[in-house]
Amino acid sequence: MKLWLLRHAPVLLPAELCYGASDVPADAAITREVAQAFAPLPPPGTPVWVSGLLRAQQMAGALQTQRPDLGAARIDPRLNEMDFGTWELNRWDAVPQAAFDEWMADFAHHRFGGAESTQMLLYRVAAALGDLRPATSTDVVWVTHGGVIRAVRHIVASGGVHIREASEWPVEGPKPGEWVTLEL
Repeated sequence: MKLWLLRHAPVLLPAELCYGASDVPADAAITREVAQAFAPLPPPGTPVWVSGLLRAQQMAGALQTQRPDLGAARIDPRLNEMDFGTWELNRWDAVPQAAFDEWMADFAHHRFGGAESTQMLLYRVAAALGDLRPATSTDVVWVTHGGVIRAVRHIVASGGVHIREASEWPVEGPKPGEWVTLEL
């Protein structure tokens, strides 16, 4: 089975802001351009799952306009971006270095911003992946976020859902409006 991981288009916020779980819109014109470029790729009838956040739903809607045969996307909040709690919508350079140090010291379990840990993100993404494997033999598209895509890559590469330290986290990931595919 091939999993298509399509990241939402760039958001309408300054680049220096942390916006993980914040429900912010993406650039509508770029969303349409990306959907048009991506639309020819998935096979006919490929199911689409989408994050519960607006920027991902914009992309799923634009994709459905280009490819009505894919049908309406299934909304799954397990595909939402990581929640950075109190750091949401703050400038990254305003986050105290001590907050980053605490996160890196316990990368798996520290709740950066007080909301969600990396391990919690991995558990929910693994649960969504688990729903795919037994029931799906065809391709699937996930319209999602950078953190979720990195979580999928970590799970596939490591063969498991656990992480110990930041050095295990995938550095590479698609930029907003880009996609990758993985064989599951």
